[in-house]
Amino acid sequence: MAASIGTPPAALAAGLPARIRAWAQELGFADAGIAELTLDEDLAHLRRWLDEGRHGGMEFMRRDLALREHPTRLRPGTLSVISARLDYRPEAEAAEAVLRDGDQAYISRYALGRDYHKLMRGRLLKLGARIEAEVGPHGYRVLTDSAPALEKALARNARLGWIGKNTLLLNPAAGSWFFLGEIYTDLPLTPEERPTVAEQCGRCSACIRICPTQAITAPYKLDARRCISYLTIEHHGPIPEELRPMMGNRIFGCDDCQLVCPWNRYARTTVEPDFAPRHGLDSPGLLELFAWDEEEWLRRTEGMALRRVGYPRWLRNLAVAIGNAPRSTAAAAALVSRLEYPDEVVREHVRWALQRQAADV
Repeated sequence: MAASIGTPPAALAAGLPARIRAWAQELGFADAGIAELTLDEDLAHLRRWLDEGRHGGMEFMRRDLALREHPTRLRPGTLSVISARLDYRPEAEAAEAVLRDGDQAYISRYALGRDYHKLMRGRLLKLGARIEAEVGPHGYRVLTDSAPALEKALARNARLGWIGKNTLLLNPAAGSWFFLGEIYTDLPLTPEERPTVAEQCGRCSACIRICPTQAITAPYKLDARRCISYLTIEHHGPIPEELRPMMGNRIFGCDDCQLVCPWNRYARTTVEPDFAPRHGLDSPGLLELFAWDEEEWLRRTEGMALRRVGYPRWLRNLAVAIGNAPRSTAAAAALVSRLEYPDEVVREHVRWALQRQAADV
C-alpha cells in the first residue's frame, strides 16, 4: 500500500541520495542506494529460467512476470527505487557442527529469530517518513519480499553488490548474510556517484560443488526443483524420493552455498536482537521437534518465518531428516507414533523414514 500520495517536489535538495543512505544506516540498515532501472538482461534470464521449468511449483513467478518488467507496472508513478540491505547473521551454534550431527535439526540461519518481513517493513516505513520530512509528501510503497520485484538486480544496480554464481547477491564486505528491501517512490532520484561492485566470484566454484542436491547446475543457474530451500519451504506435496537422502538434517532451508562462500568470511554477526535464535532452534534435536504437537508448534514459532510451512510440512520435513539420521530405537518409535497422522503426505514420508531406519544404510 502507498504510505502517502502527493506531488513530488520540483527540485530536490542536492545530495539527497547520500543523505538517504545515511538515514538508512541510522535506522539500522547496513547500506542503501538508488537503483538504476535497466533490467532487460535480468528479465531475459528470468524468462529463460521459467521456460526451462526451473521454478518448479512457483507458478506465481510466471503469473507476475509483467509486474517485474518495470517498477511502474508494480506501482504506477514510480520514478526511482531505493534498495536497502539489512544484515542478519546471528550469534548461533556453529552451522557446520549442527549439519554434522545427524540427530540434530538444521534450520536456515535467517529463520532462527523474528520474521524479518515485519522488522524490515517497519524500518523502510520509517525511512520513507524521514524522506518525507525532508522533501514533503510524495507517493511511495515499501516492499519486503511482499510483491513481485527483481530485488537482487535492483540491489546490484544500487551498487550494493554483485549476483554470484550461487544466484545470491554478494558484497565484498558482508558476504551474503543479509536481507533486501525496497522503496518504490515517485521522487526523481539520481544514483550516487558510487562505483559499480564488480563481479568477484572469479574461478571459485565452491558453491556449485557443495550443493547437496546439485541444484546449482552451472554458474548463475539454479534449479529450484532440486533446491533444499524450495523443497522444504515452497514445495507442497511429496518431496521427490531420490532427493530425500541428500537433504540430510536440513528441515527448513539450506545455507550450504553461503557457508562455503569465501566472501562470507567477512560477514559480521548482526547486532539486531530480533534475529537472535529463539527456543534453542539453532541446534535442536530432531526427535524433540517431531514430538511437538500443533499447539506447541504454533506457540514456539509465533512471529517467526517458520510459520510459512505450516505444521504438516514441518512434520514432513522432520520425517525426512529422521530417515537420514543414525539408526535408533527412539527414532523408529517417534516415527511409528506418526503413522496415523491425518495427512497422507506426512504418513508417506514417515513410512519412507521407517524403511530407512530399518535398513542398513
